[in-house]
Amino acid sequence: MASIDEFIVVTEVERGPFFAAELFQRKYRAQLPDFPHHVVALYRRPDGHLLTASYVHFTHCGDIVLAGGACTDGAVMRSMDAAEQAALTEYGGLMLATLRYGFERWGPGCEAMFTCCGDPRALETTPKVGFIETGVQYLLVHWLRELSPSRKQQLVAKAKTFMPF
Repeated sequence: MASIDEFIVVTEVERGPFFAAELFQRKYRAQLPDFPHHVVALYRRPDGHLLTASYVHFTHCGDIVLAGGACTDGAVMRSMDAAEQAALTEYGGLMLATLRYGFERWGPGCEAMFTCCGDPRALETTPKVGFIETGVQYLLVHWLRELSPSRKQQLVAKAKTFMPF
């Protein structure tokens, strides 16, 4: 079976709207954030052309990072051959790949990563990278440090002030 590394690259891009504005607009009917950090999963077609297959935005807020705006281009996914689709399914999907990138890149510098999620399909992926419910509707967290209960409450309250993101 093919590895996704053979046809997918996940990377941060400086000009997020250039790569993902149309996809984000279709998904959320809103403009893509115009501030860092934009992470894309680019699909390399057999002819060598690159297409934006998935996007997520990360916002560094000191002691926490917010991951939001995750979206995947279904048309790009359907254009992949059966072996590529199988490899992605085995891996866990593009949202998992983009979230893992964010954890590796910004996780070491913060105490927790938060995401807002109400989409049933996305909720199948978020536990795979350690997100759990916070008690606040749609707000999920992945604790990156051992923290006291009171510190966790402080960080959840902080993340809640940014909702939706």
